[in-house]
Amino acid sequence: MRRSPRRVLATAAFAALALTAPALPATAQSSTAAAVHPTARVCAQTAKPGMATCFAERQTDTMRAALTPNALPSGFGPTGLRSAYNLTASGTASATVAIVDSNDDPNAESDLATYRSTYGLPACTTANGCFKKVNENGQSSPLPAADSGWAGEISLDVDMVSAICPNCHILLVEANQPSMADLGTAVNTAVSMGAKYVSNSYGGSEDGSENSSDSSYFHHPGVAITASTGDSGYGISYPASSQYVTAVGGTSLTQGGGTRGWTETAWSGAGSGCSTSVAKPSFQNVTTGCAKRANADVSAVADPQTGVAVYQTYGGSGWAVYGGTSASSPIIASVYALAGTPGASDTPAAYPYSHAGNLNDVTSGSNGSC
Repeated sequence: MRRSPRRVLATAAFAALALTAPALPATAQSSTAAAVHPTARVCAQTAKPGMATCFAERQTDTMRAALTPNALPSGFGPTGLRSAYNLTASGTASATVAIVDSNDDPNAESDLATYRSTYGLPACTTANGCFKKVNENGQSSPLPAADSGWAGEISLDVDMVSAICPNCHILLVEANQPSMADLGTAVNTAVSMGAKYVSNSYGGSEDGSENSSDSSYFHHPGVAITASTGDSGYGISYPASSQYVTAVGGTSLTQGGGTRGWTETAWSGAGSGCSTSVAKPSFQNVTTGCAKRANADVSAVADPQTGVAVYQTYGGSGWAVYGGTSASSPIIASVYALAGTPGASDTPAAYPYSHAGNLNDVTSGSNGSC
């Protein structure tokens, strides 16, 4: 059965969000180029109901302990990312972007310091009040057990917030384990601690409990919550399929081409699909081919072949190039922060659909076939 190409939009200015006509696999004029670098997922995969995995990936041949003096790491850094999406480095220190992940990264703050100093960003530390790390109950101790895989995810997340909104405060909330109950508790904690922007770079298969989880963990009017759609191509993931969440897909990004000066195509690994249990939100006013909630809403760079620079030492050896929709979720959460505080009763996931004219239209690339 033939279907016309679906539109996939990548981030742009306003809320630099990217609207997506979701659900069906992206079909296109051309597909993403063959992989050049070997890559690996940083978190253990799970198929257990109620459990989640992180979606961070990294190139395994670009990890290194030290750089040539005065050389910047490979992978996109803050200047490139802000140029690609026409973002300023403004933002306000009163804005807090929360990162929700599982387990502890004991080197999170020191690694973040290296990333920010390398790119000339202002320091973001516990001492100056910019950075805060807590457990899922909002306490500084005891922290959950350290995990080298999730530590890689944490480094990616905090580095992307730094790249897009260097003046924002960062709240890292670490769940005890990667269960939806613990991660959802961490989301509630982030909101209770004042975060208006919450990024979730993890997900799992739908199991029928989505509407209950929506009510318990993700229904926070006036808070922009983002979630990665996954890295296995066409297929649904929760909490990205939540009706209250901005589902963030992924693109391949290269510099050069067109009036924008950047070229962006749908990434073959980016998740999209139809929920089996979550009703279609009223704001999703595009044709999706889904009877219920469709992913994704917006997209940003996620292809690890065109990935971002990350500094990670707990489970890593310093600089490496990372990707996955784990990169695009904190990017979009930080774009929301640049755009300003959401209305107190708003569902910010609706914003991209009412600002489509400000977004970049991506019409090539593929993440599967019907």
